[in-house]
Amino acid sequence: MARTKEFDPDAALQSALELFWRRGYEATSMADLVAHLGIGKASLYATFGSKHELYLRALDRYGQLRNPRLTRELSGPGPALPAVRELVRRFAAEATAEATRERGCLVTNTAVELAPHDRDAARRVEREWDTLETLLHSALVRARAQGELPADRDPLPLARTLLVLLQGLRVVGKASADPARARDAAEQVLALLA
Repeated sequence: MARTKEFDPDAALQSALELFWRRGYEATSMADLVAHLGIGKASLYATFGSKHELYLRALDRYGQLRNPRLTRELSGPGPALPAVRELVRRFAAEATAEATRERGCLVTNTAVELAPHDRDAARRVEREWDTLETLLHSALVRARAQGELPADRDPLPLARTLLVLLQGLRVVGKASADPARARDAAEQVLALLA
């Protein structure tokens, strides 16, 4: 007779995501995961595979949780440019806010920690960046079509500039407690949209 799982795999995955997000991949050991999730090592391996596989699944989940909000924010009806500005300003504020600064963004953290030498992680980072770039690009195309963005502004390079800014804000925010640095950079880039 097959044994039933003594834990909720979905809740365990969410808990692993939170631990990886707070500590990073390398600083999180299997022993840390076993203790944090409250499940046995054998159950952890049987359900999720290796630590690396669990991390990749947690990264996938992060995107699944984050992307619908970004889609709502950037794809809603009405003027598009205010939504883009609000998103950039929110990222700048979160990058330096005490409550969120230390964790940063799991995608950005993965880009810095793993992507240079981990093909699977790099693919997931690229996928998440492609999603954000596409959302920004679509919003800027709408903004230009609605007359909010000057006709001579090319939405694709602007979207890419914003993507790089948003990721950079997350990196700088983790290392700098000076909110003016992120805020000023965000406002300078937003001036390109005027």
